Amino acid sequence: MNHCINSCVCGGRVIIDFLKWQGNMSNQPRVTRVLMMLLVSMTTGAVVLMALGNHPPSAGPFCLSTYYRLDPIQQAIDSRVTQAPGRWESVEIYFSGTKAGNVAQLASLSGLTNSDDINCHFVICNGLGGSDGQIQTTEKWQKQWSVIPDHTWYGSSRTIRVCLVADGRSVRPTNAQIKRTEALIESLAMKFNVPATKIFYPTNWR
Repeated sequence: MNHCINSCVCGGRVIIDFLKWQGNMSNQPRVTRVLMMLLVSMTTGAVVLMALGNHPPSAGPFCLSTYYRLDPIQQAIDSRVTQAPGRWESVEIYFSGTKAGNVAQLASLSGLTNSDDINCHFVICNGLGGSDGQIQTTEKWQKQWSVIPDHTWYGSSRTIRVCLVADGRSVRPTNAQIKRTEALIESLAMKFNVPATKIFYPTNWR
């Protein structure tokens, strides 16, 4: 740190000496202005380094490299059976109501002995139970089956249901989950011609 600051100070002195020499040699205001701006930039940088000390800016919670290592969206929406263009007409995103989970864990919490019976088409993990932003495809989507209405949902047989692992209160969707959800919904809407008015998000989801 001290070495960096000393370098800035020494560099500033060199620029000042050069400016004096430049003023004596010729009248070139443009070059002078550029060098003055460089001096100001170096000084500002030194001040910032002093202020930071040994505490560099922290990285945000969203990691771009991790995001791009996730499976492509197209791979997530593919299925084993043929997808008819008019098969689906709406999309609903809802919270799992849990702080963690994946397809198997959420199915178990619902009292299901087989994870293939989970009542949604996609699960988007938050890093607790699956990679942050990972899209898990369920057996219902693979077979292009409708979600079964129950006491918590009375939607249409042509609705795609996407489960977002979060409770919507103490555990909010992560940045990776939000980005992946938006990318998934955009791809589904384009593929099945679902209008924006038929896409439903949970309250205060982001």
